[in-house]
Amino acid sequence: MDTILQLVWAVLSIALLYYGAEFLVDGGVALAKRMKISALVIGLTLVSFATSAPELVVSTDAALKGFGGIALGNVIGSNICNIGLILGLSALVAPFGINKQLLKVDVPIMLFVTVILAALCYFAGGVGRIAGACFFGIGIVYTVASIYVARKKELAGEKGEEEEEEKPMALWKAIVLVLVGISMLCGGGKLLVNSAVYFAFLFKIPEAVIALTVVAVGTSLPELATSLIAAVKGENDIAIGNVVGSNFLNIVIIMGISPLCRPVEAFGIKTFDLISLLVISFALVPMLYTGKKIGRISGAILVLLYIAYTTYLVKTL
Repeated sequence: MDTILQLVWAVLSIALLYYGAEFLVDGGVALAKRMKISALVIGLTLVSFATSAPELVVSTDAALKGFGGIALGNVIGSNICNIGLILGLSALVAPFGINKQLLKVDVPIMLFVTVILAALCYFAGGVGRIAGACFFGIGIVYTVASIYVARKKELAGEKGEEEEEEKPMALWKAIVLVLVGISMLCGGGKLLVNSAVYFAFLFKIPEAVIALTVVAVGTSLPELATSLIAAVKGENDIAIGNVVGSNFLNIVIIMGISPLCRPVEAFGIKTFDLISLLVISFALVPMLYTGKKIGRISGAILVLLYIAYTTYLVKTL
């Protein structure tokens, strides 16, 4: 009976995470548009933070409960999933070009913090409070700088590529959506951690493997929905900005806040996981800097890399 109940909670948690993020994205984007911030900056900051909220809730809750493997595995697995599965599928649905800002600033910064995280896990065995504070500081500085530069460009007359055609959402409705979304994300995150831990012990599966696969995909559903919908609608900046921004924020915000609550140990995180994270992250470099776009062939390569990684995890259980 407990197993059936946990299955129900697991399904409910994913639904709460998905729809909670949808509400948060819709309300957050409406608020951001009132500030006249470009689509790319919205994708890199607000939308990314909204879709990364499930990972934040899950990892922080897991860290507080002493399950460092789930906290860290969720971040690593989500970042691999974001690039391999989500960005890959988005490119297969609708190939898209790359904004120059991504090439010059955002992708290099994302790769930098990814290398730092992998190094901490390999050499230090996890992320401590000092490293977490540094990550969090980087995240705050980056977000504030992105918004400042966007506002400066707006004041200089450099408007974003998008023009708002529809009547903006009412302010009260946007605020309600944001609050309801956050509540659903918090509830869904707690349920998902509890279910993941239950099944990890039931089937004697290492908690890190559960985090790298089931939990990572479950908490990445908001990114998947957002990027796919954006790709179909031709909103290239939102599609890739959401993925790059989410991967960056997953590291600097989640691995910034979680260790501050309780140091996160890389228990169960293998060298293969860290290498896979680096390989799939740096696979973007030749795709972005040669053709300055992600086409269907590149998308297929990313998806295949993700499938190969997941298959290896399952086979080594």
